[in-house]
Amino acid sequence: MAVNHHELTQKQFGDQAQAYLQSQVHAQGADLTRLAEWLADDTESAVLDLGCGAGHASFVAAGVTRAVTAYDLSEKMLEVVRHAAVERQLGNVTTVHGAAEKLPFTDAAFDVVISRYSAHHWHDVALALREVKRVLKPGGKFILMDIASPGRPVLDIWLQTIEVLRDPSHVRNYSPAEWLQMTQQSGMTVQKMVSDRLALEYSSWVERMKTPEVLRGAIRYLQSHTSEEVKQHFLIGDEGSFTTDTLMFQTRA
Repeated sequence: MAVNHHELTQKQFGDQAQAYLQSQVHAQGADLTRLAEWLADDTESAVLDLGCGAGHASFVAAGVTRAVTAYDLSEKMLEVVRHAAVERQLGNVTTVHGAAEKLPFTDAAFDVVISRYSAHHWHDVALALREVKRVLKPGGKFILMDIASPGRPVLDIWLQTIEVLRDPSHVRNYSPAEWLQMTQQSGMTVQKMVSDRLALEYSSWVERMKTPEVLRGAIRYLQSHTSEEVKQHFLIGDEGSFTTDTLMFQTRA
């Protein structure tokens, strides 16, 4: 039976919702610390967490802002968020189901939109960014955190290939230059951008998505049969763990 991209994404992440809540890669990170810092002046703000996943960014935002709407394509992810918010005694978190490209909110509904590790699954980034601009109040800000493409073709194609082998709902990791262009075209201006590196432990990385053994084998083959330039950039270890680029930026609408 044929499925569209949104259905594929829901299937991929629905079954792994609890694993993402417990994932150390998602639950920790310098970007979450930085997010709290960037939201420090937004104590009275209404925040939308776009593609909230298991809610780690939502919980950080809820600790410093007035209200957070956790929004995701996966109902199972949202169920995890609701339970975790209760456990954390975060009464200012609500959940809404839907796709990034069609937000069920009125114009200028939010002071801040945030998104973490979601955009590389969006079917139409340009449309999603226009929706972000629409639901932001004039002067509101958008903060995005995601895996980034290094930009150079030989590195980019390797990264995109292992990503889609691990997770068929993957669309694309974009480079900082691509993000600058896309946000500008949506009518928003990037104010600050931070690049970083994220170490990924191979076994937990593939296990989170229940990647089939045949595709794990393909990933390991590509890791061992690639150029020294790729191996050195991604710091590919003998056991398959590697390090990838990340970026975090803030725009004004």
